[in-house]
Amino acid sequence: MGFAVWIDAEARLVWAQGTHEYRPMGVAVIAASDQFRQRDFQPSLRRPRHLQQAFAGFFGSLETVNEALRKPALPALRHTPAHLL
Repeated sequence: MGFAVWIDAEARLVWAQGTHEYRPMGVAVIAASDQFRQRDFQPSLRRPRHLQQAFAGFFGSLETVNEALRKPALPALRHTPAHLL
C-alpha cells in the first residue's frame, strides 16, 4: 500500500491517490487543514490534471501522509512522475 500526494496550494486542498497491487483505492481530496481517512477514497474520483507540477511525493501509509501535512513546512512540490500521469 502506498499513497501519491498532490498539494493544490491555491485552493488549499490536498489530493491523494491510494495505490495497491490488488485493489486500487482511488483518489481522495481534503482541505489542507484536515486529515485523510481510508473512507475518503473513491475509485471513481480522479485527480485534476492541472496538478502535474504539484506532486508532493510518495508515502507508505495514511499516517505518514497526515504527519507530513501537520508539519509547518509542506514538502517541496515537483513534477508528477510519468507512471502516474
